[in-house]
Amino acid sequence: MQDASLERPAKNTPLLALAGVVHADADTTYAVLAELVAPQGEGATFLRDDETRTLVVQGGWWYRGEYRVLPDEEGARVEHELVNVARTAHWAGPITGRSVIADTPALFQQLLTDLVARVE
Repeated sequence: MQDASLERPAKNTPLLALAGVVHADADTTYAVLAELVAPQGEGATFLRDDETRTLVVQGGWWYRGEYRVLPDEEGARVEHELVNVARTAHWAGPITGRSVIADTPALFQQLLTDLVARVE
């Protein structure tokens, strides 16, 4: 696994961007989201920037998940980006992660459902 930071590595390719709205304030939504996406066990790096309400989960050689919570007139907008950050064989990230990419929309929808259940 490569070093992770809040700043996206220079070599990166966004693979998928998703968003949804939760009817709760941004700070509360962010706090609960951090609990829900923090990896359990070893193998992934979890970073957070409370000021910008940004969370990063980075693991393996290609995977980076970024989450942001922004104020929205309806409550909080939750954004998720799946990013290929492979330093070498960058082209192979989406091939290796094709099942992760395919599963991400449903997993994000479940995450939103779990958020709603905990904050609304």
